[in-house]
Amino acid sequence: MSAPVEPTEAVVDLLGLVAYGELLAFDRLAADARLAPDLRRRAALCEMAAVEITNYRRLADRLAELGVTPDDAMAPYVDALQAYHDSTEPKDWLEAVTKAYVGDALADDFLREIADSLTGPDRQLVLDVLHDSRYDEFAAGEIRAAIAADPKVANRLSMWARRLLGEGLSQAGRVAAERGALTALVVVRSGDQAGAQALFGRLTAAHTARMVAVGLNN
Repeated sequence: MSAPVEPTEAVVDLLGLVAYGELLAFDRLAADARLAPDLRRRAALCEMAAVEITNYRRLADRLAELGVTPDDAMAPYVDALQAYHDSTEPKDWLEAVTKAYVGDALADDFLREIADSLTGPDRQLVLDVLHDSRYDEFAAGEIRAAIAADPKVANRLSMWARRLLGEGLSQAGRVAAERGALTALVVVRSGDQAGAQALFGRLTAAHTARMVAVGLNN
């Protein structure tokens, strides 16, 4: 496998992608909080949204240090990420928490794989802003409780999760194909183009394990 490299263009591409993801996550979580069935759960999502905007600020500050405006760094990803969110708009609270559990974890897995090709503070910054276990635990708990209350919910949420996986992998592939420097990081991490394909296999396997963990069918 090739040694890790950190060309500035690749770092900016990665930080721009993560920054726009954080900005969109803030918007989405704040909106999804309105679907919450009670104030406790509404507050939980609002707190998560606050973390996302704090993470965005850290990324924006780092991009400025590299001499790039956050707007310019994020612009290449607007269409792909917006297309994903537009095509996976949750209709209710359970779809919202399933999207948080499945869709956000898929994005985290993808970014973690790419970040592993870096060394030093930029690698750590990306890893720091990925969702922590409390985020997953909250969403997973909501899904498990819903299935326990009504087992038929599992089929609906399983279909929704499969849609999230398909849309997520499609847009991840689009991003990797359109951004040459970012694609180079994927190849460095994976070893070659075949390894890059294997990366998507690992993302799918992690998704399957995540589904099983909350009682959903793959």
